[in-house]
Amino acid sequence: MRVLVTGGAGFIGSHVVDALAEAGCEVVVIDALFAGAHERRPEYLNPLAEYRWADLRDGDAVSAALHGVTAVSHQASMVGLETSFEDVMGYVDNNDVGTAVLLREMHRKGFSGRLVLGSSMVVYGEGAYECPEHGAVAAAPRLERELSAGRFDPPCPFCGGALDSVAVTEAAPLDPRNVYAATKLHQEHLCGVFARRTGAGLTALRYHNVYGPRMPRNTPYAGVASIFMSALRAGRAARVTEDGRQLRDFVHVKDVARANLAGLFLDDQESGAFNIASGNPRSVGELARALTDCMGGPAPVITGDFRLGDVRHVFASPAKAERSLGWRAEIEFEQGVNTFSYASSG
Repeated sequence: MRVLVTGGAGFIGSHVVDALAEAGCEVVVIDALFAGAHERRPEYLNPLAEYRWADLRDGDAVSAALHGVTAVSHQASMVGLETSFEDVMGYVDNNDVGTAVLLREMHRKGFSGRLVLGSSMVVYGEGAYECPEHGAVAAAPRLERELSAGRFDPPCPFCGGALDSVAVTEAAPLDPRNVYAATKLHQEHLCGVFARRTGAGLTALRYHNVYGPRMPRNTPYAGVASIFMSALRAGRAARVTEDGRQLRDFVHVKDVARANLAGLFLDDQESGAFNIASGNPRSVGELARALTDCMGGPAPVITGDFRLGDVRHVFASPAKAERSLGWRAEIEFEQGVNTFSYASSG
């Protein structure tokens, strides 16, 4: 199998490349070495892969990279919560236009194999909630005045009472709450249209909070684990927004790479979306404390600060991925944090 991996020099993409190469696949990578993720060409690049340094929006470069390809793993994206709405064009141009060019060139090549899309849990917006009185409810977007007053948990939209957060499933309504999230949902829609028009198989993997070696550091678009590690490496305390109790599902990048292989090797042309999560939610404060314990740094600081585009709780059930892909996360939180902190301090 010859597989094209877009963004294959990046954090998740490079681990997908390693897993594919280890499985005996022929791998070609197209990557623009986006400055928001790379200061220079990474040293960890897999020597068994063929690398093409080009922008995904360059149709000629994409067409050349697709020669002889029978499967595509689409990992390239500008990631993270925007620092300002001024970032909107960068996200749309990189994520949506880049995906459109890729799909157009795949169509021109007559591609009908399997496409794996690296999607994200951000397409859900807020996670799932239940009210003791009204049952399952959709949480409204959080208001700045409520967040400024330290009221971080969304109330029931009917009675105003407290809600219980529960695991979100793939059947949940999709409601992106920031620019990045909107572009990830659009990627899913574009890829879904392509799959229906061409008969190609589509596996959309909704990654939850991925962490592990090779995470980009010292950039506004880095993940929370990487931001905490950068502070600890500099001898500073990890600064935790809100009250630190916001819940996420942290899944190790090596487990995510395994999910990509499972998605690529599906036997039929079934298409669908799958939560890629551990199934064991943790608070952001817990992550900060675990990393601090491993690194021996100063205690985390709970700031009470907030980002308006952020959501309060979002964690998932991975049952569908286990049932249909035969995949489940294997690296436990404590083990993953220990190896991540070790790799980040080396």
